[in-house]
Amino acid sequence: MQSTIKELAKKYAPEFIKIRQHLHANPELSYQEFETSKFIQSHLKEMRIPFEVKATTGVVGLIKGKNPDSRVVALRADMDALPIKEENDISYKSKNEGVMHACGHDVHTTCLLGAAKILNETKEQWEGTVKLIFQPGEEKNPGGASLMIKDGVLENPKPQGIFALHVHTGLETGKLSFRGGQVMASADELYITVKGKGGHAASPHITIDPILIASHLIISLQQIVSRNNNPFNPTVLSITSFNGGNTTNVIPNEIKLMGTFRAMNEEWRFKAHELIRKNCVDLVHSMGGKVDLHIDVGYPSVFNNEQLTAEAKSKAAEYLGASNVSETELRMGAEDFGYYAQQIPACFYRLGTMNKEKGVTSNVHTPTFNIDENAIEVGMGIMAWLGSSVKPN
Repeated sequence: MQSTIKELAKKYAPEFIKIRQHLHANPELSYQEFETSKFIQSHLKEMRIPFEVKATTGVVGLIKGKNPDSRVVALRADMDALPIKEENDISYKSKNEGVMHACGHDVHTTCLLGAAKILNETKEQWEGTVKLIFQPGEEKNPGGASLMIKDGVLENPKPQGIFALHVHTGLETGKLSFRGGQVMASADELYITVKGKGGHAASPHITIDPILIASHLIISLQQIVSRNNNPFNPTVLSITSFNGGNTTNVIPNEIKLMGTFRAMNEEWRFKAHELIRKNCVDLVHSMGGKVDLHIDVGYPSVFNNEQLTAEAKSKAAEYLGASNVSETELRMGAEDFGYYAQQIPACFYRLGTMNKEKGVTSNVHTPTFNIDENAIEVGMGIMAWLGSSVKPN
């Protein structure tokens, strides 16, 4: 079976590289993936794979092998792009001004479509059922994964395990990386308005200066991590925006702050939320001001099931050779795949896309992001191999 998958991945790679280029040239923002969804549906129809639409633009296909009730595995890809203006000089550059597949979701979708073709052609050679999940809105709260789950994507049939790959711009093409347990952080957005009493900058004694209060608050918030969190528990609290005032001689009435809070531990995450709230209220009130705080609770941390990931890593080593499979580093970035991992055993792994000789080294979320397209053959092949061979408990 493994050799068959490799042969088909190599055979169909040129076709799916063209598909990836089409997707890259026609990116759509989160929850607006209408044409992308139609494109996926048309290919599943062509393959005669039954599917249904969920969460408006999501697509869920089903491939049944031998003894379809014996095993159910889900493979997931995200479809949305980012509000970034592409700077690459390539024939398949984005046609949608200010929108770009800068995170590799075009690659993920292509690999899953390619895996679907391979799995469908070989369904008499493997056992169980594979559910294909093409998901919208990974880049924007509340996360397309949460909407797909609400719409029943993990039911009828319920997968025993779920896999997703993600491009890795620091890993060479032809390689994969896996990690059991904690993989990526939760991500919550902080919106803080510090209210004071404005006035003439030459008379600060008759004002309540929100700039001074906000400055103290930023420093104080950093102590939530440094003095309340276990140093061995990865956490980040960053204030990323400070806005207020528009001239040199006026103290404004209010200051707006924005930031992000990220954690690997869900219990600590919500304890920290309470500490942030208390810190904001107590400090701002002590200095005579008022504060409005909104914590937009985002994606949970991504936790890979240890047993499922170990088996997937072993299967990947069989497929590519042990020297081409490594350990994924911890990342404080976030992924709404964490919602699936809260429901069923999950494995989120990385696909190498870097090629220094070709100059393909730009990071994700940059206007020059691109991949070595030889990674498509590896990505579609490993998806098909894991989907057909791994047996979750």
